[in-house]
Amino acid sequence: MPDAIEELRRREEKVLSTSYTRPYPFVPRRGEGVWLEDVEGRRYLDFMGGIAVNTTGYAHPRVLAAARAQMERFVHVCFSDFTHEPLVSLAERLVEKLGGGYRVYFGNSGTEAVEAAIKLVRYHTRRPYLLAFTGAFHGRTMGSLSLTASNARYRNGFGPFLSGVVHVPFPSPSHPPFGVPPERAGEAVLGHLEQLFKTALPPEEVAAFFVEPIQGEGGYLLPAPGFFAELKKRLERHGILLVADEIQTGAGRTGTFLAMEQEGVKPDLVTLAKGLASGFPISALLFLEELSSWPPGAHGTTFGGNPVAAAAAHATLDLLEEGLMENARRVGELLLNELTTRLTPLAPVREVRGRGLMLAVEFASPELRDRAVRAAFEAGLLTLPAGPAALRIAPPLILGREEALKGAAILEEVIAGLS
Repeated sequence: MPDAIEELRRREEKVLSTSYTRPYPFVPRRGEGVWLEDVEGRRYLDFMGGIAVNTTGYAHPRVLAAARAQMERFVHVCFSDFTHEPLVSLAERLVEKLGGGYRVYFGNSGTEAVEAAIKLVRYHTRRPYLLAFTGAFHGRTMGSLSLTASNARYRNGFGPFLSGVVHVPFPSPSHPPFGVPPERAGEAVLGHLEQLFKTALPPEEVAAFFVEPIQGEGGYLLPAPGFFAELKKRLERHGILLVADEIQTGAGRTGTFLAMEQEGVKPDLVTLAKGLASGFPISALLFLEELSSWPPGAHGTTFGGNPVAAAAAHATLDLLEEGLMENARRVGELLLNELTTRLTPLAPVREVRGRGLMLAVEFASPELRDRAVRAAFEAGLLTLPAGPAALRIAPPLILGREEALKGAAILEEVIAGLS
């Protein structure tokens, strides 16, 4: 390992929390576009995007200009107490993108948006129970961690959790629950839910179902076709709210602003974060107008909705509307086809799947996946693991055709080497 990287790692081991993970020894110095350079001067093609955060890549001039201009005006005025234009206009834009009829609460991170959603659905419905999927990732603060069920390591030692949370299997044709065939995954989960309602979980006491349209940390798993539309109908019969966690899938990553758009479903609440401001920390909880029942002071934050982050979010939305969402769809389709053609014949690969620029390569074992992630890094490609055995691909949405093909070629070479 080069001296500069090793020295920094030695220093951090003395002062940083042991809770941080390091999948490989990468230490960035600067970035431009979809490329990152480390402290030793090596360049890497970024297929992780800061975990689906860097929507417009690195050092995008319009995002930097927007943030710089706002910093020259003012950096912070607590929005819980005092309003300001950058955030009000951002709320207006987000509500318009969802078709109107919503209100917005701003925070700093995805887990904060989920915590706000938990409080709001319980406050509004006066119901104690919450539903979520096994394999879900909704955050790691105590309320959101109670919903998270993607990795026992996240929960180990932190119980007891929020009471009243019930998990049901995710309707993935790639990993069908209850041993059913892939085409029956959705039907099996809906049947299981109805059985729960009849036996152990009174539906009139359930406040909301928290769902990821595509599971993120759980392995970039797609739902069964038509599942969410049918789920919404059944929830509505019981007055149960649908909360779409679009923290990783939203802001154009799957080719539409929300992934739920492709399911034909209008959620009651939506959480956004990650890619919303191209790396600046901001989150948003959008909820239907009729759910706005909590009074002033019921929830708040000191830093949430920072005006500099809001300015960066405006620039990001401009770029999404000017073609980045379409680019995510078009280049994502190219990359999915390329990876499917190149990788599925290779012995270590079980499946290639995804939508837009939210793609995964699933391996025959976690050990093979981990070797592939490390080998890709050593070959100049940054990726991350997800789920038990998936390698996730979530590059900046500015990824071009040639860069996509280069990344696919690197993955083909390193995975073939595993065989």
